[in-house]
Amino acid sequence: MLRPRTIGVLGASAARKTQGNGVIFNLRKAGFSGTIIPIHPAAEIIDGLAVAPSIDALPKDTDLVVVAIPASNVTDALRKLDEVGIGSAMVFTNGFNAEEESRFRQFAGASRITIHGPNCMGVINFSNGVVLYPSLISDRVKKGNVGLIAQSGSAAISLLNSTSVGFSKVLTMGSEFQVTAPDYMRWFAADDETKVIGIILESIKDPDAFASAVETLHDARKPVIALKVGRSDSGGRAVQAHTGAMLSPSDAYDCFLKKLNVPTVTDYDELIASLECFSVCGGTTSGLRLGIIGISGGETALACDLATEIGLEIAIFTEETVTTISSALKGATGQNPFDIGATVQHTMELDKNAIKTILADPNVDMVIAVQDAQGALSPSSFGRYMGYVEAYGQLGQASGKPLVVVSPSAENTHPQIFEMLLPYQVPLLRGLRSGLVAMRNFGQYGATMAKHKGARQRPAKLGPNQRAASLHEELSRFSGPIPWELAAALLSAYEIPIVRSGFVRTKEEALDAAKRIGFPLVLKIASPDIPHRSDVGGVELGIDDVDALRRAVDHMLKKVRAAVPQARIDGFEMQEQLTSWIEVVVGFSAARPFMPLTIVGTGGTLVELRKDRAVGLSPISEPEAMSMIDETQLGKLLGGYRNLIPRTPLDALAKVVSRISQLAVDFSDGLSECDINPVLVRPGSGEIRVVDALFIARGRPIG
Repeated sequence: MLRPRTIGVLGASAARKTQGNGVIFNLRKAGFSGTIIPIHPAAEIIDGLAVAPSIDALPKDTDLVVVAIPASNVTDALRKLDEVGIGSAMVFTNGFNAEEESRFRQFAGASRITIHGPNCMGVINFSNGVVLYPSLISDRVKKGNVGLIAQSGSAAISLLNSTSVGFSKVLTMGSEFQVTAPDYMRWFAADDETKVIGIILESIKDPDAFASAVETLHDARKPVIALKVGRSDSGGRAVQAHTGAMLSPSDAYDCFLKKLNVPTVTDYDELIASLECFSVCGGTTSGLRLGIIGISGGETALACDLATEIGLEIAIFTEETVTTISSALKGATGQNPFDIGATVQHTMELDKNAIKTILADPNVDMVIAVQDAQGALSPSSFGRYMGYVEAYGQLGQASGKPLVVVSPSAENTHPQIFEMLLPYQVPLLRGLRSGLVAMRNFGQYGATMAKHKGARQRPAKLGPNQRAASLHEELSRFSGPIPWELAAALLSAYEIPIVRSGFVRTKEEALDAAKRIGFPLVLKIASPDIPHRSDVGGVELGIDDVDALRRAVDHMLKKVRAAVPQARIDGFEMQEQLTSWIEVVVGFSAARPFMPLTIVGTGGTLVELRKDRAVGLSPISEPEAMSMIDETQLGKLLGGYRNLIPRTPLDALAKVVSRISQLAVDFSDGLSECDINPVLVRPGSGEIRVVDALFIARGRPIG
């Protein structure tokens, strides 16, 4: 399909310009050396080419047929192509109704023919001059080492018109009725013409296939960079747990891609910069400590701000570097960032020595040179900057570390500057933020590959939980919030500690239970219709004696019935009250087609307002859980922040997070959400107690 020698075109016309005619035009313009055969029942010549009157008349060695005909005729045409032994078809057609789509998919799943599309804009193989594309292509696009997979055809056009480096292959996927993006990702692993792959994602239908394809690319030492479109939750989601409300659709993709060491970007400019950086950069790095140089103090200061914001670390130069630079260049501090323009007297040779010193600093992993390199540079500015540009190229190549020149604005860069730097394997990127994102991605990818030696991170798994197995059938009887007794049984099956508690139906039972649990007490309403009890007066704290318990029962019933008159009230939950413990939220939410997302962060009644949380795809190992906690404000607090509480070990909490994530996997068919809030952590010891747990069941009531 990607290297055909004989191509049939079904849908070209002698009377008008169609997508088929566009493909013929582009193939001939690109100098395609194979055979092109239009297929038409009436015309004899189309665009100067001899026509085959039918599919039956095609030569037996035809490799590919482009299909650009009405949707109602596509499946029959594909069936005929299969019957005569054609190897592959590329379907541009869109507008299938439900019946036509069903027929197409059924045929595609059972046939021998390889099918790309439908609803696509084709593929472009720049390496071999095979342009199976229906629209005009900008003359500025050139051959290179970047492969692009786009689930959006218009996105491919934008990148083709905006990228300075060249492409090896551009693949617009369309609806992927048969051949998928992971199929092409695996193919790229063996393509010598491709060094780095960009992918514009609308969805991932098969996470396992995608992960396997990424692993194949990484084995071939080829990075893949992803732009996920459709990240906003414009339609809203029906959630009942705080955990679900604190998550967005993009969280699952972010966690999934991070686990696979797939760098991500948020827009086309960042994708272009990242692809150009990976395509051109000759240095290697396993860290994110950034050295910054430039001729403007304002620009280098802005670079520091943006770098810190996106997750890069501003390197701290060694004393030797500081002394070397400050003693040679009067007025220079020798600190990072290095402002060449701040020196009182300097020569090109002194400046080059300073840059060389920064590149050699062991505390520096990579260097950005902020340099005006816009295409609109005046001749005088262009001439003045050329000495620095050449120095960046020579020194960057010699250092073995990544050195990237970034033009600070989004205007197209000067082609001569780009061409000057290219032989030195020093990228020229446009836009300060986009350039820094590219450097972050380059550094993170290199660091993770070095840490894991390129191996895919396998998910953690605790193994079968025999104690929990018996709960599946019981859980299937419920839809929506499950009773506390079942929630407690689930937690106990995963050895998650719960506060001393009890369920009672009447005031008299409450008084008896108090003798066992002890004061002070927390009283909570028990109702399948009230997921968040504190919102309706269904939680009472600080009950210190029997009289207070009597009053609390009566007062709570009155408030809840006034607030939610239709709610079913089963009784009350009673729990020991633990004071001065830290409130934590742990939970999960379904994230299909991926495994559930597990969340940990600061808990309590303001959990949604604070939104202090870290998220990971289940299952999560205890070390991964520890890292998640460290990302949050909660982690800083438990670490003894400003001595507000004693430094508290995270082991027990990490174990709870890991086990909840495994519960999420084990019950992914039966539970859609879980909200354990609060999980109480005792300052100093790290001891854990679960106070409340909301599990939302998927099933339907039986009977």
